[in-house]
Amino acid sequence: MQETEIRLVEGMDYRTGCPIAVEIEGGIISNIRRIQNRPGLPWLAPGLVDLQVNGFGGVDLNAPPFSPDSVTAVTHMLWREGVTAYLPTIITNHDEGIEEAVRAVADAIRQSPTLDRVILGIHLEGPFISPQDGPRGAHDPAFVKAPDWALFERWQKVADGRIRLVTLSPEWPGAHEFIESCVRHGVKVAIGHTAANTEQLTLAVRAGATLSTHLGNGAHPMLPRHPNYIWDQLAEPDLWACMIGDGFHLPDSVIKVIMRVKRDKAMLVSDVVQLGGREPGEYETHIGGRVVLTPQGKLHLKGQPQLLAGSVQTLRQGVWNLFKKQLCGLQDAWDMASIRPAAYLGLSARQGLTVGAPADLVAFAPADEAVRILRTIKQGMILHEADTHMQGGGADD
Repeated sequence: MQETEIRLVEGMDYRTGCPIAVEIEGGIISNIRRIQNRPGLPWLAPGLVDLQVNGFGGVDLNAPPFSPDSVTAVTHMLWREGVTAYLPTIITNHDEGIEEAVRAVADAIRQSPTLDRVILGIHLEGPFISPQDGPRGAHDPAFVKAPDWALFERWQKVADGRIRLVTLSPEWPGAHEFIESCVRHGVKVAIGHTAANTEQLTLAVRAGATLSTHLGNGAHPMLPRHPNYIWDQLAEPDLWACMIGDGFHLPDSVIKVIMRVKRDKAMLVSDVVQLGGREPGEYETHIGGRVVLTPQGKLHLKGQPQLLAGSVQTLRQGVWNLFKKQLCGLQDAWDMASIRPAAYLGLSARQGLTVGAPADLVAFAPADEAVRILRTIKQGMILHEADTHMQGGGADD
């Protein structure tokens, strides 16, 4: 679509419910003022930031043919979901497959200034994860391996230096040295798909790991009472924690515990895969092979309903799921999917809906079962607008 600049947008502040007008100059919020309420005003919130996107709408970023067009297609579909920034996530594969996948992302960014603003980098989830059943999840065991800095440098070169986050398991010998190398080169490290013990996790955090990838998932179905790698990660004050809020990956009680322990370091990710937005049924996928998408929206390996194969729900749906279940208020749910991941990555968007912040905004309409995204704005440019009349200012108002 043709991008349209916007200078004014009006709506209800997602934090307070007060009607506001947001003025925009040069892609930055220049003023926020109170206005008179009127029927039809949408709600306004910061754009959603997703640290883990594997694909969407039938497009898989991890399966051939790897192409910039696939990355562009996923990005455009995410705009309709209110996502203004994200990390395409490349998972465990053979070495050449990972190379082709990261190259496709880099090529897409190179071809489009808009994608360069929206795609924050690449999340490499694997292949340096646990080989054990359970922690490995649905990742192909044939390609799981120990951290290899020379191999990572090869992928990073092909990716134009855009690999920004690596998920690994510190149970491998030499993992903490690999983490230190990542940190020295400006790459963030997350712990995930791990069977690491307490000492290994402690070394990883000391080496510079700062995040738990989808904490509580990618784990054995049964764990020792204590110690175990979930308790250990919860106990580390320097670790941020990501949660999948689709209602299937984590029980409500676990989400409550993570939120209470991690506080401002608790975040939501989608972990959405290519089957997001598709009809229920059986599918063949790159990750896990044959999978089943249930009518309730659960995606699992065929014949193994206890093993999930990613999520089919976006951040928009995760936010509403937490709010609808009264696990937290709307502001907290939205912040976990917007300003907190922005803060983790050190983005100016962490300022949220404030003067001086980038005008990365979403206008939405809440309903009983979902949130409808009406408009998605990136640095003052409209990326998506629903097919309905919008209140609150159009192009060049």
